[in-house]
Amino acid sequence: MPDLLIELFSEEIPARMQSRAGEDLKKRITDGLVEAGLTYAGAAALTTPRRLTLAVEGLLAESPTIREERKGPKVGAPDKAIEGFLRGAGLTRDQLEERDTPKGAVYFATIEKPGRPAADIVAEVLGATIRNFPWPKSMRWGSGGMRWVRPLHSILCILSDEAGAQVVPMEVEGIKSGDTTEGHRFMAPGRFSVTSFEDYSAKLKRAFVVLSPEERAEHIWNDAQNMAFAAGLEVVEDKGLLAEVAGLVEWPVVLMGQIDDEFLELPPEVLQTSMKEHQKFFSVRNPKTGRIERFVTVANRETSDNGATILAGNQKVLSARLADAKFFWENDLRVAKTDIAQWTRALENVTFHNKLGTQAERIDRIAALARELAPVTGADADQAEKAARLAKADLSSEMVYEFPELQGIMGRYYIEAAGEDATVAAVAQDHYSPLGPSDDVPTAPLSVTVALADKLDTLTGFWAIDEKPTGSKDPFALRRAALGVIRLILENDLDADWLMMITIGWNAHHWDDFWDRIALANEKQKRGDGEPWAEMTDEEIHLRNNTVLDLLSFFHDRLKVFLRDKGIRQDVIDACIEKENTDLNLLVKRARALNAVIATEDGENLVQGFKRANNILTQAEEKDGVEYSYGADIKFAETDSEKALFAALDAAQAKIDPALKAEDFPAAMSAMASLRGPVDAFFEDVQVNTDNDILRRNRLNLLSQIRQVCSSVADLTKIEG
Repeated sequence: MPDLLIELFSEEIPARMQSRAGEDLKKRITDGLVEAGLTYAGAAALTTPRRLTLAVEGLLAESPTIREERKGPKVGAPDKAIEGFLRGAGLTRDQLEERDTPKGAVYFATIEKPGRPAADIVAEVLGATIRNFPWPKSMRWGSGGMRWVRPLHSILCILSDEAGAQVVPMEVEGIKSGDTTEGHRFMAPGRFSVTSFEDYSAKLKRAFVVLSPEERAEHIWNDAQNMAFAAGLEVVEDKGLLAEVAGLVEWPVVLMGQIDDEFLELPPEVLQTSMKEHQKFFSVRNPKTGRIERFVTVANRETSDNGATILAGNQKVLSARLADAKFFWENDLRVAKTDIAQWTRALENVTFHNKLGTQAERIDRIAALARELAPVTGADADQAEKAARLAKADLSSEMVYEFPELQGIMGRYYIEAAGEDATVAAVAQDHYSPLGPSDDVPTAPLSVTVALADKLDTLTGFWAIDEKPTGSKDPFALRRAALGVIRLILENDLDADWLMMITIGWNAHHWDDFWDRIALANEKQKRGDGEPWAEMTDEEIHLRNNTVLDLLSFFHDRLKVFLRDKGIRQDVIDACIEKENTDLNLLVKRARALNAVIATEDGENLVQGFKRANNILTQAEEKDGVEYSYGADIKFAETDSEKALFAALDAAQAKIDPALKAEDFPAAMSAMASLRGPVDAFFEDVQVNTDNDILRRNRLNLLSQIRQVCSSVADLTKIEG
């Protein structure tokens, strides 16, 4: 079986596109080969800045002959029907076969497609792949207007086996395939031929090209670490930058340079961001002081002066960049120390969203939310409001204007410079978190408070203007905001009511006195004077039902996704939502306990017993037109198993009620699971729908008690299986 080697050699491919391009090349070629009948043993894609390479092992020498049998019209059918069938099959009438079937004689056609040589199929598939390659961005070049990311220079395409290598003949836009390639642009110019992937890889290495991006990245990281260690320093890890730099060079040469002393007092985040964004440099840190003191750059060639000229040029450019950063830093510090509030006032002229007002108006809402949420998080209300008003001040600073990714980080420095407490300053950086499923969650009460307020304002605001996520589209990152709220509550073990939080977020966008009326109504309910929403107008109730509860449902959906990744089944969450609709923390604790119970044999069998009881009871209630909830009487129990079930239900209820009150859900679930044996024995020995009406009603009421006891823990009707 021959091996296939393809190389598409071009001008420099942007680093961010290389990995995806390699995977696209592999998928399109291998899918095309398989579709044409050519199977293979394995395939691997490799990339450098100037080439996309695909190696396919164990390819069939030719596609197999395919025999296909097609059923045609009946014998004696109209000539037009038969002629149409013949055209589709590519046969003549004398090549058809008549066969008897239960419905009469029918024409059958046997179509044989002979196999094709691998070279013909590869040429066809590769040509189509090149012409239709899915580059995110491409340029039109050549007389035919073909698109490629950068001008394509050559196509290497060979099939090799023990007998030797064969060029797969093909041509795209005047470029003919061959068996030659080039090495490093400067260190090994000129073309050379190859006979196999092993020969190709070895000759490229001798021509100063490391073919594997993983090998280039490993080489860069190891050399950088060794240089830093020798100087008593450490390289700041940045996997994204490492992957990008590995895509910029074919022969990585690692160099370490100095940062001028005048810039060493800049915040390390400023130095790191400036060097990464503008120069693609790695930061080198002093582990004792935390200062960034040097940088690592990666050249694409070896030089006679061991990189001295390259380093000198890089240091000159870096000094100019850092001089700008120092200017921004010093200007911002002067403002922060004299009147940091002017930055917040400047946000009155910055639009957050055309339907949601300015950034300053948003800050007012977040501050109001933070004050309301402070009792939930244990934060001081006044401090929470102050922190919320300062948290986004740095959006007006010169440094954040130049480096938007430093928002929050610079705010912490500036708020501390303004003389505020460190916990207030930390809010500026922390309140954006968590930004993703693996991001750290703030734990300081002030930071948690403002982070919740920020995300709730975003969610309630966009729900208010009906800008919800649809399908895969989520331009305002509302799913991420909802996940952030979930993680903030769970990982800080907050006793938080979702409906309450959504309501106060809604309040900030709508009626000034809405929260006061909700509070009054809830207080009246506690006293037994009225319903919790009695003080709302019909319009407000309608808005709550259509928007606030819709957002609550969205939270539930995001919670299901979050807990599914933690190993908790969706049906378990649904079963618990019926019992804990608004208290997120209790809902999750209940779901975890139920998930653990139904994973046991007792729990699984109890669910089946419950469903059997519920089905019998539901059918009887529909048939009889009554609800069996009056309570069963043990004096009508006839069998020992029936009497045992009465006792077991009473014992379980006696354990479940105090466990639920104490929020000890594992204990409540365990008590429920203990019913498995008595329920099984009951159904084994007792006929519920007996001819004796008194016994039947009593047993149906006993089933109702099973439903009542189990449903006090979770809605087991939602459990699948």
